[in-house]
Amino acid sequence: MPGQLKRTMGLGALVIYGVGDMLGAGIYGLVGKAAGLMGHLMWLGFCGALLAAVFTGLSYACIGSRYPRAAGAAFVTERAYGRPWLTWLVGLGVAASGLTSMATGSRVIAGYVQRLGVDLPTPVIAIAALMVVAAVVFRGMRESTWFNVVCTTVEVSGLLFVIAVGIPYWGGVDLTTPPVGAEDTSAIARILVQGAVLTFFSFIGFEDLLNVAEEAKDPERNLPLALVIALVIATVIYLSVCVTALAVLTPEELGASKAALVDVVGRAAPWFPPTAFVGIGIFAVANTALLNFIMGSRLLYGMSRQGLLPRALGVVHPTRHTPHYAILLLLGIVSVLMLTADIDALASATSLLLLTAFVVVNMALVVLKLKAEDPPGRFEVPMAVPVVGAFICAGLILARVFDPAADPRAPLVTAAILAALMLLYAVVRPKVAVVV
Repeated sequence: MPGQLKRTMGLGALVIYGVGDMLGAGIYGLVGKAAGLMGHLMWLGFCGALLAAVFTGLSYACIGSRYPRAAGAAFVTERAYGRPWLTWLVGLGVAASGLTSMATGSRVIAGYVQRLGVDLPTPVIAIAALMVVAAVVFRGMRESTWFNVVCTTVEVSGLLFVIAVGIPYWGGVDLTTPPVGAEDTSAIARILVQGAVLTFFSFIGFEDLLNVAEEAKDPERNLPLALVIALVIATVIYLSVCVTALAVLTPEELGASKAALVDVVGRAAPWFPPTAFVGIGIFAVANTALLNFIMGSRLLYGMSRQGLLPRALGVVHPTRHTPHYAILLLLGIVSVLMLTADIDALASATSLLLLTAFVVVNMALVVLKLKAEDPPGRFEVPMAVPVVGAFICAGLILARVFDPAADPRAPLVTAAILAALMLLYAVVRPKVAVVV
C-alpha cells in the first residue's frame, strides 16, 4: 500500500497526548457526581479507580513495547487468538466508542458556543466543529500535536487554577468523614466500589496511545514511558481537584451543582468571570474530539493493513502522511450520528464497549506471554498484571450492568452495537488478517 505514517511524536508529545486524552472534559462534570455519591471520601474512590486502571494501563504499556503499531489492540487480539471475527469486534468496538464520544462532544461544543451568544442551530455549529477537527487531523500529526498541546494547556490550566484558588481552604475539612447514610464498614465499602466504577472512566484514554505508535519516535521505549507518566500526572491533578472541591464546598453543594468546578471557583475566587470556564470547556471537549478522531482513523488504518477492512482505509496521503480516506469516513459517520442517533443512549454504552475490549486485550497479553516464540518487549510486566486487569474490568462490567441507578439502556445498546458489528462482519467476510 502506498505511503507510510510519519514519525513526528517524541516522548513529550506522547505524554501531552495521553494527559489530554485522560483529562478530557470529564473531570469538569465528574466531580459533582462523585462527591454526591462518596462525600468526603471522594478522593478514596479516585484512588480505587486508579488501582483498577493501573493494571490495564500497564498491560497496554507492555503491548506498546512489544507491538508498536496502529490498531495495537486489534493486532494483539488477532495475534493471540487467531480469530478475525474477535479482532473485528475489538477494533470496531473501540472505534465505535470513539464515534459516540465525538458525536456527543460536538453537541456539547455547540451548547458552549451558543452560551457565548452565537445564535446558530446546534447541528450547524456541531458539524462545523467536526469539520475543523477533521481538517486538523487530515493536515498531519505535527499540526494535530500542536492543537493538542494548546487544548491540553488550556484545560490543565483551568484545573490548576481551581487548585490554586482552593489551596487556602485546604486543611479545613475532615476527609475521612463517611458519606451520609453509610455508618458501617460494609456500606462504606459498597459506596466506594460504586465510586470507583464511576471515576474509573476518568482514566480511560491511555489506550489511545497505542494507535499513534507508528507516528511515535522510538515507540518501544517512549510509548510505555509516556503512558505511565500520563497516568501519574492525571492522578495528581485529579486528587488535588478532589481535595480542593471538598475543602471549598460541601459534598451536598457539589452533588447538587450542574457545574461543580465553576461553583468552586465562584466561592473561592468570586472575582473570576464564570464565562471563562465556558471557553475552557470548549477547548477541553475539542481536545477529546481531536484525540478520538486520531484514534479512530489510525485504528481503521491499522485494521485495513491487517486485511480486516477495505484497502482504501489503509492508504496514506502522499504529502500529508495521514489516512485521509479513514478520516473522511469517520467525519461522515459521526455527522450522521450527531444528527440522527440517540446520543445519550450511545454515549452510555461507550464505557461498556471499552471495558469489554480491555478484558479481551488483557487476556490476549496473557496468551502471548505463554507463547515461547513471541519475543518480549523492552517493557515487560508480570503475568499477574494482565490477569488482574482482566478480572477488574470484568467486575466493572458486572457492576455497571447490575447497578440499579445506572442507565438501563447501556447494556442493551452495547449488545446491539456488537450484534450490528457481527452482522457487518458476516456481510464483509474478510478472508485473512495479516499479522507480521
